[in-house]
Amino acid sequence: MSDRAQTLRALLDTNAIIRMPCAWDALSARMISQAGYPLTLMSGFSVSGSKMAMPDTGLISFGEMVDQLRLICQAAPDLLVIGDGDTGYGNALNAQRTVREYARAGAAAIMIEDQVSPKRCGHTKGKQVISKGEARMRIRAAVDAAHEGDNDILILARTDSRAVHGFDDAMERCRIFAEEGADILFLEAPESVDEMRAFCDGFNKPKMANMVGGGKTPILPPEELGAIGYRIAAYPVLVFSAAIKAAQAALAALKNGGADRVPQVTFDELKTLVGFDDYYEREQRYSAE
Repeated sequence: MSDRAQTLRALLDTNAIIRMPCAWDALSARMISQAGYPLTLMSGFSVSGSKMAMPDTGLISFGEMVDQLRLICQAAPDLLVIGDGDTGYGNALNAQRTVREYARAGAAAIMIEDQVSPKRCGHTKGKQVISKGEARMRIRAAVDAAHEGDNDILILARTDSRAVHGFDDAMERCRIFAEEGADILFLEAPESVDEMRAFCDGFNKPKMANMVGGGKTPILPPEELGAIGYRIAAYPVLVFSAAIKAAQAALAALKNGGADRVPQVTFDELKTLVGFDDYYEREQRYSAE
């Protein structure tokens, strides 16, 4: 069994709300780990935006996502990672392959959703979802794959039906996912605190809230999310947006002759962050006499 999956199960069994900044590459994952966070989610929005400068509308491929996930897990081995598996990249059997490959890449959990392909970011317009029956089979296939052999990876089942068919339909889909054995439930984009509370009251499983500034869901403090019944408070673009803002400010300062006033880590700190210290130690160990 995967130590990472077991560690995530133990983390979810605690009472404290888990604040989860999301990563998009190896360096962001390492910074999240070094800041003391136990858990991250590889954000499809941020991976697509950073890797291709394109929107999260199903344009990035399974191969690109699993490669990015592998790099993230390798760069931060002590960090538990939830991989964004989108729709599973096809039918139920494709979803099974996605689960297996994400487990092999080092993820502790994988998020699988019920949107049609190509999917869209959960807080943007134009979403469509598959039927309840197909959604059931997708999650059933994912759960079966998660329990095969040495895979052992948690399934985070997501529904985007709130925006398409309403809150009651989204709740019914979560009930289906719970029946099929999903480990974590995620009802994307509830539109009021009452909906958030009803979702949490409806299921005795760990639940995730998605805190997207400017999105459809009310932004609540982590402590309040925990009191409502959420276990994970996800911040999918917080660090990504902050990095963009800092880069824009640095570029503007350089253009205006103020590069010396741009907040930066020192070059020594930068070298440590990207692994020069470890490299030098290994280089010395294997240097010829």
